[in-house]
This record gives sequence, C-alpha cells and structure tokens, in this order.
Amino acid sequence: MNEDAAPGGHTIGVEEEFLLVDAATARPAPGAAAVLARAGAGEPDADGAGLKGELFLTQVESASPVCTDLAELADRLATARARLAAAARAEGLRLVPSASPVLTDGSPRLAPGPRLAAIVERYGDVLADYQVCGCHVHVGVPDRDTAVAVVRRLHPWLPTLLALSANSPYHAGRESGYASWRMVEQSRLPGSGVAPPFADAAEHDAAVRALVDAGALIDARMSFWLARPSGWLPTVEFRVADTAATTDEAVLQAALCRALVRRALGDIAAGRPEPPHDAQLAAAAVWAAARHGLSGPGVDLRTGRPAPATALLDDLLDHLAPALEDTGDAPTVHRLLRAVARHGTGAARQRRAHADGGPSAVVRYLAGQTEARLE
Repeated sequence: MNEDAAPGGHTIGVEEEFLLVDAATARPAPGAAAVLARAGAGEPDADGAGLKGELFLTQVESASPVCTDLAELADRLATARARLAAAARAEGLRLVPSASPVLTDGSPRLAPGPRLAAIVERYGDVLADYQVCGCHVHVGVPDRDTAVAVVRRLHPWLPTLLALSANSPYHAGRESGYASWRMVEQSRLPGSGVAPPFADAAEHDAAVRALVDAGALIDARMSFWLARPSGWLPTVEFRVADTAATTDEAVLQAALCRALVRRALGDIAAGRPEPPHDAQLAAAAVWAAARHGLSGPGVDLRTGRPAPATALLDDLLDHLAPALEDTGDAPTVHRLLRAVARHGTGAARQRRAHADGGPSAVVRYLAGQTEARLE
C-alpha cells in the first residue's frame, strides 16, 4: 500500500490478516505459499494493493490500495478476499476471518526469513502459537509530526474500536471468556497497548530506538501500539481492531478511523486541549474492551469511570458526527452499525455458531462470512 503525502484525514487503506484452515479438520494448515502463488501474489500492484504472507504459514494478508471512497475500499477488500478464498479452496483449505484460531494443532510452521526466525527466538513461547490476525487501518496525514500529534488525541476512543471489532472468543478449541483473545495475546509483547503521549516524531522514534537497544524489540517495525505513526508511510496506523468477519465490518473500522483522524486534526487546528492520558486507566480500558466487547462495561477514559460499552460507542459517534458528515460517510457508518446491532459483533456471532455445533461449526461459519455481507 503506497501513500503520497496529502491533506490529512482524506486517504485510507486497510490491511487484513486471515487464517488458513484445512477444509476437513478445520485446523490451521501451513498453506500460505501455495495459496499466495495460486492467487497471483508477488510485488504490490501499481496502486499499492497486494497479497503476502505473515508470521506463520497458516496466515495470509491482503493490503488495499490507497482509497478516498468507502465504496471503492469495500470493492477492493472484497476482491482481495475473493482471490484468496478461491485460491484456498483450490488447495483444499478455507480462508477464515477470525482474529485467533478456533482450533489449533500444535506449534504452527514459521514462514521463512531471518527476521521472522529472530522474532520467534527472541520472544519464545509467547509467540510459539501466535496465530492472531488484525485489521489495520492507515489514514493519510501530511507528515509524521502531525501523525504523532493526532495519536495523542486518539486514546479515549481506541478501546471502543476494539470492542466493536471483537472477533476472537475462542482459542485452541476453548472459550476464552474474552471477546478479543487476540488482544490478550498481543498484550504479552513489549511495545503494546496505548502509546505514551510523545511530543513529536523525534521523541517517538527515540523511544522506539530505546526499546530496540534494550533488546525488547527486534527493530523499529516491532512496536504493537494500538495507534502509531507509520514507520514507512505518512499515515496514522490503527492496529487496534480484530480481523473483521465481513468486508462490511472492515469498512466500518476504516470509516471510524478516518473520522477520528479528521476530528483530531480539527481539534489541533482549533487549539482545543488534549484529553488526559493515564497509562493505567488506558490499560484497564483496553482490557475491558477485550474482555466484554460491546456486551458489558467499558472504561470512559475521559472521566476514569465505568460505562456501558454501548454508551461509549454512542459517545464516539457524537464525537465524530461532524467529521462523518464532512466526508459523507455518516449514512454508511450508521447503516453498518445498525447491522452490528442486529447481528452482534464477530465474537457474539462466533458464540452463537458454537452453541449450534461446537468449534467446527464456528470455523465453517467464519469461512462462509469471508465473502458475505453483514446486512
């Protein structure tokens, strides 16, 4: 995904990670190389779109081109999913949009490459079965100093984005008790959670270098902060969301992320004060979102008090109303949110499928969601 410098909060791009499972056993299968070859993966397309592998051979990833329109983004994401799903079926596999594997079968096979080998060696058992998948959204900004300033204003809303995206209640055949088990796994790594409030890009980069020099990170690409300035694009990169079960839910995340960046840019221009930043409360809010999704209490980081996750979602929409109207995204966002309200988050739908037929039924359901609409 390429991104030219542009006025902030206009362009968006999405990276989606998926699991590959054996069609017969419903367990992750190391078919990434064959699936990517059959899907025609190689160098990114001229517009930045591409398909590639991930940490393990049980995972694949798609990257959209830079888009300015939600309909265009939806079309490109759906096309990439269809290519990968067709290639997986041809290999006796299924493409599964879940943020953690419902079933596992021992340690997965690592994708080739010295960097990946170094990562797994550094973190040991924390990454031995780290087959988690996220939905990453990039929103264009003019420069990295602006990106850092925007990120400082995002933390009150990141837990709500996570709660809305929650799509990983199962791991290794067990109910985890969490709506997003992926976030629990990710929180075990250094450089995770809500980023500290850095003053500018130089301070951010110095902090990342310090983590690398301390041996906590392999390199500067390894931070897992839920929102960060991209290290290679002039964007704010949101890494908070679970992989979406449907394209619709990925588009919903992208629309909300773009609106958050636009609102932050407006607040910066108007000289409005930044929200208070409390690292412990932020960690508590992320935990609550991972634990409950939209089906329980959250933490309002503006007040430090508990609040229903659905009320925090309403507050997010109020906060973003002008930005969503400005882009014309408001009708799409409200339509997709009504669909989530009707059907539940990905985690809720996985649990309903499990009640009907156990773990294998969850995997079959997810495979069917890959190219489906939420509505």
